[in-house]
Amino acid sequence: MNIHLIGIGGGHPDQITVQAIEKLRAVDVFIVADKGASVGDLAAARQMILERHHGGSYRLIEVPDPQRDRSPRQYQSAVSDWHDARARAYAEVLDGLAAGTVVGFLVWGDPALYDSTIRVVEQIAAMRKDVEFDVTPGISSVSMLAASHKLVLNRIGGPIVITTGRNLAADVAAGLDNLVVMLDGNLTCSALTGADWEIHWGANLGTSDEKLVAGPLDEVLGDIRLARDEVKSRHGWVMDTYLLRRAGR
Repeated sequence: MNIHLIGIGGGHPDQITVQAIEKLRAVDVFIVADKGASVGDLAAARQMILERHHGGSYRLIEVPDPQRDRSPRQYQSAVSDWHDARARAYAEVLDGLAAGTVVGFLVWGDPALYDSTIRVVEQIAAMRKDVEFDVTPGISSVSMLAASHKLVLNRIGGPIVITTGRNLAADVAAGLDNLVVMLDGNLTCSALTGADWEIHWGANLGTSDEKLVAGPLDEVLGDIRLARDEVKSRHGWVMDTYLLRRAGR
């Protein structure tokens, strides 16, 4: 059984690469995680991508997404257990498919960056020795953030660190001063006001509801909160990413 993991960017059909379209058109059955009604517009964006680019017949099987323990003290083990549960749920679906079926997973952004699908499918391949899979890259939220703000992420000859809100405080304490921050639902950067930080923030990047804010952190943090609340109240969810760097360095 062949499985294609296909990066689809932020949800706009124009962000799909030619390679991704070729993989899409080879798929007979798409397996997707059902995360409930609160992300219904993501399902609509996924359907739009398939209608525009597949060009043939296919099945879409929605699998209820297992619950994840959100306890911060058990983060690593909770995520590992969640991946295990996903792998078992998807493997059950595969067991019901005919031999030779080509299966596809549509991955928001890029499959290699803060996404669990590769790890989950690796576990499925370990359970079923007849499974082979490949990965097609997609446009990540990091790329979209840079393009929307017309940014070069690294300074000349310097590094860029991609981190999470969970790790931001430790990274700043270690002296890092040019960071892209993902998975920060609590806006951890709020604790850094009073210093010379600049921020380039974006929410729901690559969609028609994209929001952008940029400027000195002290001055625009309130605008970011308002924009974030607006997006969340409209859609029930918000995914944001930002570049945080020391001014003048």
